[in-house]
Amino acid sequence: MSIKTWLLLLFVLVATGITLLVLRHPRVGELFHKHISDRPKRRLFLAAIGFFVTFAVARTLAYVNFHNIGPFHDIYIGGRHIHHLVWGILILLAVGFGWLQDVGVGGENSSIVASRLMSFLYGAGAALTLDEFALWLNLEDVYWAREGRASLDAIVLFGTFLIIALYGGRFFHAVANDLILHRKKD
Repeated sequence: MSIKTWLLLLFVLVATGITLLVLRHPRVGELFHKHISDRPKRRLFLAAIGFFVTFAVARTLAYVNFHNIGPFHDIYIGGRHIHHLVWGILILLAVGFGWLQDVGVGGENSSIVASRLMSFLYGAGAALTLDEFALWLNLEDVYWAREGRASLDAIVLFGTFLIIALYGGRFFHAVANDLILHRKKD
């Protein structure tokens, strides 16, 4: 594997570890629970952090690779170029499998650390995958071409969805309930 791949995977692991350690600090943990009171919102918040930070690092590494800055180069295994969306898909599959096994889902037997880990990794995996959305759409490497803009559109759309779910979920739930109640009255 290339230095770029190792750096990207190392970044995801280090960022996850740092986030988990910071949240274990008593005062930070207290503030986290005080200002983001319900567990689903905390999970969304951590997924959003994992998503935006991983996207920024992945784009930065892709940029320096494309412009031949530093020791970075594309990943080839058996002569086949491996894109970072592959690592994102693998992370998403691992998180999905973990959730199927009730790892970090918030139940009685689920640990808070596992919940936070799975949430952060979900965001990181989504960022790595969506950053190359244009590749799945066009079935060719258009990362720096005009068609590559579709990846940025996907990132903005999903990032916006995360933020709306984080901050507007209760509002949209209330609107939906109100609309349903009004329909039942009519």
